[in-house]
Amino acid sequence: MKISGANVLVTGANRGLGRQFALSLLERGAAKVYAAARRPSTIDIPGVTPLQLDITDQASVEAAAAAAPDVTILINNAGISTMTNLLDADLAGIRSELDTHFWGTLAVTRAFAPQLADGAILNVLSALSWFAYEGAGAYHVAKAAEWALTNSVRLELAKQGTLVTGLHLGAADTDMMSWYEGDKTAPADIINAALDGLEANKIEVVADQWSAHVKSTLSNNPTTFYADTVVGS
Repeated sequence: MKISGANVLVTGANRGLGRQFALSLLERGAAKVYAAARRPSTIDIPGVTPLQLDITDQASVEAAAAAAPDVTILINNAGISTMTNLLDADLAGIRSELDTHFWGTLAVTRAFAPQLADGAILNVLSALSWFAYEGAGAYHVAKAAEWALTNSVRLELAKQGTLVTGLHLGAADTDMMSWYEGDKTAPADIINAALDGLEANKIEVVADQWSAHVKSTLSNNPTTFYADTVVGS
């Protein structure tokens, strides 16, 4: 998989990781970068092609696919975080997370998949695909669903030669994580790892130490990981 010369679409490209994806893709010689956002007027990156796209609106998704028929690499980056739990939060917020991370990602993938033979899809996931965190139950569930989606569509698209890669990361230094006071990774470092992995035909990129740590615990007794929070531990 080569970035140089490729036509790439990035969802949620107006800020954070999406904006860095667009910048890094241009630096690596992508022939065209579609920078998609609900409000394309917020795209401020010279050299990209702004594209209106609300991934939770089917008509918007279909219009974007029609407007960008030459895409060879799709980066599903658009996301939200409502910072809500499951039992006491407004159900509308929980549904919005699933509508974005699962249903939205699926809608965009379905719309662009026919033109991605011998191309690639990269889904921006999270270390929270693999563990629960107090205050982020909805995000955990939505990202776990998106991880499962990634694994499933990888099998379905293998017959047309489409590489499907999942990117897992912990805390990145973006607006979405501005509240977090722990260590955060520079967006450029996350994106470089992601694009290096894509060009190496990897189906999974674990972009930082925290994600690697979480993944390494998955085969262990979960009580060990949740020692400070699990009742009876």
